[in-house]
Amino acid sequence: MAPKEKKETKPAAEKVEKTHEGPARKKARKETYHSYIYRVLRQVHPDFGISTKGMNVMDSLVVDLFERIAEEAGRLARLNKRSTLSSREIHSACRLVLPGELSRHAISEGTKSITKYQSNAADEE
Repeated sequence: MAPKEKKETKPAAEKVEKTHEGPARKKARKETYHSYIYRVLRQVHPDFGISTKGMNVMDSLVVDLFERIAEEAGRLARLNKRSTLSSREIHSACRLVLPGELSRHAISEGTKSITKYQSNAADEE
């Protein structure tokens, strides 16, 4: 039996010579609450500042709280066989996730914001 002939192979570097032509991909933007946290800081303490690390900690706190409230509200909606989250589920989720006085304050601020939004929406019509 005759020995098999070896095929000539190119090194891996030569095989991959494709260059991507076209527009470069944009870097994905990370959504943060930095500007909103800064606005609240200005309202509460106009003469205070915040470091980048402090801002990142506050941002992760806000993201974590929103995730917890959203998960709990989703669980409540599923328990009640609803497919739509209403203010009632968010209200109940806030009561379950946030402790004592903090939940009462958050609920009153949320109600105030919803009322303000609805009055502005009615004015536009």
